[in-house]
Amino acid sequence: MNKYIETAEASLLHTYNRYQIVLEKGDGVYLYDTEGKKYLDFAAGIAVCSLGYAHPKYTAALKEQIDSLTHTSNLFYSRAVAEAAEALRRATRMDRVFFTNSGTEAIEGALKAARKYAYTSQSGRYEFIAMEHSFHGRSMGAVSVTGNAHYRTPFEPLIGGVKFAEFNNLDSVKELVTDKTCAILLEPVQGEGGIYPAEPEFLFGLRKLCDENGILLIFDEIQCGMGRCGAMFAWQDYGVKPDIMAMAKAIGNGVPVGAFAMTEEVAEKSLAPGDHGTTYGGNPLVCTAVKTVLDIFEEEQILSHVQEVSAYLEKKLDVLVENSPLIKERRGKGLMQGLVLTNPVGEVIQKAMEKGLIVISAGGNVLRLVPPLVITKAHVDEFLEKLEDVLAEFRTE
Repeated sequence: MNKYIETAEASLLHTYNRYQIVLEKGDGVYLYDTEGKKYLDFAAGIAVCSLGYAHPKYTAALKEQIDSLTHTSNLFYSRAVAEAAEALRRATRMDRVFFTNSGTEAIEGALKAARKYAYTSQSGRYEFIAMEHSFHGRSMGAVSVTGNAHYRTPFEPLIGGVKFAEFNNLDSVKELVTDKTCAILLEPVQGEGGIYPAEPEFLFGLRKLCDENGILLIFDEIQCGMGRCGAMFAWQDYGVKPDIMAMAKAIGNGVPVGAFAMTEEVAEKSLAPGDHGTTYGGNPLVCTAVKTVLDIFEEEQILSHVQEVSAYLEKKLDVLVENSPLIKERRGKGLMQGLVLTNPVGEVIQKAMEKGLIVISAGGNVLRLVPPLVITKAHVDEFLEKLEDVLAEFRTE
């Protein structure tokens, strides 16, 4: 056994079944382990490293900030937090931003904001409607609104007042709405649940339902946002704006940062001084990362690049599905794709790694493809060649 794996297994709490690989460095869209083996990365740290690895401008900006200032607490302003907040406000098309340390914390903040909005409005509302097969995080609040009993049951009782509707079924949501419903929460594209994009009429229906009943609409864009689906955030492609939005992962390209944003109306009636806080959230280092990532997105026209490459990827994947008896279907949006397999997905992932390809799974038997957004068509071709080699081995077994 590798000495680093042995040391980690002896020291870490066993909450992950890690692959037996010790990654050491990254370059572009490739990762390298301690043995020098090269991997084409189609996981991006679970949709985090949107710019790949060792992007020169990103790396230089973080190094410069480390030499200057990494932490101040939120008792003070910093140049970095001001610039990052303004840039993220423009990118999200929301009005107010709160920086967190993770996506889970962004969800926690969104839930608190919705409850406080209802409290301030004296509406008597407190219930949430979330979606079945959703995933929103591991903390007590986030797991309470996660639509999978496997994640919830060991930690019950959780926070109360949560109901679960069927994703893409507007009638199932309407059946759960009462005068106590304060917010409806969902991912525009479900990630962990199996890569399910929302149908446009479903999102439009939810927006209308919320407007008619005084309910807030919360989108979880932690995985599907930040260019992953072709727009800066997925809702912008659909044209359905939420009242509150949670984000994380790719906004920092690898540093631990998340955020939730809201409209001015919600901000005025929700979280006030003393209601919410964080020691590390929005420190100069992570905010430099956020601002730099947004600058690079604009300078390198990442969104138009994603639209072009994802169209190529989808076309190639559809041909693969048509010709492979081991793949039932493709579903997804942009560079967030899922292949439903007939063979156990874990075995496919393991064989792919042996061939120098990193892919991961999503709910059920889905091979999840969430590569760095900077992949090229040549990388798509390389990915397909490796995956086809893997699938060929299963056909001959």
